[in-house]
Amino acid sequence: MNQAFEHTLKVTPDAGSRIEKLVELIDELISVVAEENAWLAQGLPASRSKQIARKVELSDLLKVWVDEITSQEVSIRTSDERLRSMFKERMDLLKVNMDENIVRLRAAIESSRRRIETVMSAIREQVLSSSPYTPAGRANGHVTTLGTNIRA
Repeated sequence: MNQAFEHTLKVTPDAGSRIEKLVELIDELISVVAEENAWLAQGLPASRSKQIARKVELSDLLKVWVDEITSQEVSIRTSDERLRSMFKERMDLLKVNMDENIVRLRAAIESSRRRIETVMSAIREQVLSSSPYTPAGRANGHVTTLGTNIRA
């Protein structure tokens, strides 16, 4: 869809049609981000989000579109108030969803960091309690020796 969508935008003859195509892209991005936000709201790790690849693809395509509009390669100027209003509403909704996504992703990353730290702390504790030596290098009081009763 990525290349087909890009091609469609460039050959679409009028600004109104371009805005409608751009709104389709924004709607799909909103849907993907909202789905990811729901996933993250359940406390699931960010790395397991199925939407990441699609969100990146759509975001990259939107960036290309914005760059083309900014450089005036493509025009979306229209006198159609309905289209302008629809475009503005979608952009505002996308911003709200992306802001929520940033907050949820930061929380998921922090949660993952805390889980990793808890596991590492438990591992360090287990290593220290089972070590025959103290951190200073002295023999621990509960040294257990293992040996065999094999004589040569």
